[in-house]
Amino acid sequence: MKMIMLTVLSALLLSMPAAGEKVTCRIETAAGDIIIEVYPEKAPLSAANFLRYVDSGLYNGSTFFRVLTADNQPDSEFKIEVIQGGDVAEEKCFPPIAHETTKMTGFRHLDGVVSMARAAPGTASCSFFICVNVQPELDHGGRRNPDGQGFAAFGRVVTGMDVIKKIQYMEVSGQYLKKPVTILSIRRQEP
Repeated sequence: MKMIMLTVLSALLLSMPAAGEKVTCRIETAAGDIIIEVYPEKAPLSAANFLRYVDSGLYNGSTFFRVLTADNQPDSEFKIEVIQGGDVAEEKCFPPIAHETTKMTGFRHLDGVVSMARAAPGTASCSFFICVNVQPELDHGGRRNPDGQGFAAFGRVVTGMDVIKKIQYMEVSGQYLKKPVTILSIRRQEP
């Protein structure tokens, strides 16, 4: 187990840019393009994990498949607004990463923030979400998850919030898009 964790950590570190750099990525979707900045210095594990999927091309052909609005969470006391994507086939996913809380990083879930989806802490792998509006219940100490650990924010949208809002209000069945939006590709952009 220790050897596996060292291998995963080594692979993640290879995905990271030099200190102080941000990485710009273009998310090309069937609904339009979204440009995000990823911040390895603020959230090194989560950013490196996301970039590992980007560099491997594993997000290409995945989808934005889930949306949460104030109207489609009837059983949740603490409602959030996000779109979720990156549904890589389970057999292609890399091992999950350690949980990087907003208490550790200081990087809060504001409008347009990109964060890793998870079940329990330490289970984040490929799926990510983008916040629509400020979402404090997703931060460490937030009440969206009973464990209070929140989610791991690692980037933010710089252009394309109109695309995100268009996806958020597409037709759903419960919280899942009736027609998931294809992610054609996610690629790093040259500085």
